[in-house]
Amino acid sequence: MNFVLPDLAPAAAEIFLLTMACAILVLDVFLKDARRTATFVLTQLTLAGAFFITFVTNTGEVVYTFSGMFVDDLMGDFLKLLLYATVFVVVIYSRGYMLERAPQARGEFYTLTLFATLGMMVMISANHFLTVYLGLELLSLSLYAMVALNRDSVQATEAAMKYFVLGALASGLLLYGMSMIYGATGTLEITGVAERLQMGAANKTVLSLGLVFLVAGIAFKLGVVPFHMWIPDVYHGAPTAITLFIGSAPKLAAFAIVIRMLVSGMLVLAQDWQQMLIVLSVLSMAIGNLAAIAQTNLKRMLAYSAISHMGFMLLGLVTGVVGGDARYALNAYSSAMFYVVTYVLTSAGTFGMILLMARSGFEADQLDDFKGLNKRSPWFAGIMMMLMFSMAGVPFFVGFFAKFSVLQAVVAAGYMWLAIAAVIFSLIGAFYYLRVVKLMYFDAPADPSPIEAPFGIKALMSANGLAVAVLGVFPQALMSLCAYTLLYSLR
Repeated sequence: MNFVLPDLAPAAAEIFLLTMACAILVLDVFLKDARRTATFVLTQLTLAGAFFITFVTNTGEVVYTFSGMFVDDLMGDFLKLLLYATVFVVVIYSRGYMLERAPQARGEFYTLTLFATLGMMVMISANHFLTVYLGLELLSLSLYAMVALNRDSVQATEAAMKYFVLGALASGLLLYGMSMIYGATGTLEITGVAERLQMGAANKTVLSLGLVFLVAGIAFKLGVVPFHMWIPDVYHGAPTAITLFIGSAPKLAAFAIVIRMLVSGMLVLAQDWQQMLIVLSVLSMAIGNLAAIAQTNLKRMLAYSAISHMGFMLLGLVTGVVGGDARYALNAYSSAMFYVVTYVLTSAGTFGMILLMARSGFEADQLDDFKGLNKRSPWFAGIMMMLMFSMAGVPFFVGFFAKFSVLQAVVAAGYMWLAIAAVIFSLIGAFYYLRVVKLMYFDAPADPSPIEAPFGIKALMSANGLAVAVLGVFPQALMSLCAYTLLYSLR
């Protein structure tokens, strides 16, 4: 058998990032600098280099390589560019926090972040079930270690153990679903599965069972009900810098594998998996919003908020095909993509604000810690208010248009009852976001000292908050970009 060398150009960014991550891992061992400045700078340069490579190698064409296991298309490149930018911001936000709280893990944080980013890149470009699984496990194993970075914290260790055990269970469900789909279709290649389904050359019974397990595994990675048990404990138990990372970048990769596996691979079975996603979506919006109201810890509140937001995002995925008619598909899937992108932007800013207010020995993760923030720093209080308004869906911030675009797709598909339920749960959710605003502006601060921040962090946080406001006034460009990338990727 002759080995055919694959075209490495579509995976140039992945190869570069892997090479740099390994080099940084080795270099960090020999560094004497306790602040790991060189490791930090190299990590950021690696992300910037990957951004440049992905940008300049984008051809706009759908290219397959590695025997069809890897795909390079507009959607993948767009999500990767957003991924690099998100991780770049996360690392900047996290630097001061990690220096103060985890001196034994400074170098490991950066290398694990790069390996997790590589896993997400592989997930985004996967065109084969095994490639999806490899990327997913690289991401998951990195996250398990990151949650447990603070080895002296019982809370962090417990959260890592829960995440590891439940993550292993979810991986088993996903693998079992993949094996059943392989048994039903005879292929693990996602485009190959789509072709077999269109020809009707698949065992329907085995396929249906495999689809159930596949959706269950995906639901765990999205963190939607009833596979949400790990989210509040991991968000609360992990160091806040790690919570920031988990609550932002992986959402982009999770959206990508939903599109790859369910939309690209199993659009013929859309009527089946859409019904499952409707149940997951409604339960997530209901339980997520109702449970968040009872929380006094801001990280746990945002964890339940994340559950409800992922439930809302699923609404865009359940309205793509109606009665076998896929005319609404592009509008529905692009609205879901727009929702994920805006959520990642807002979530990064919110957790970044928690990191900004935290100091050595003080986490600033309780709601009461935000009391009187306006008196301590009117500018940061204004930024936090914009982030909370965006998450609540208040006009005219980007979160409002994200919700509006999803609801528009739901109504266009004829699911009026689903749109009404989503609006009701969004109104319930607005309560706990506005409660944070009330604490900042109408309560007296426990600590009246002003909040100081380095100029770079202050500028980045300001840009993050203003982006939420500006995209709320001019959302059309980002909406059109999401639709354009999907149009030329889902063929």
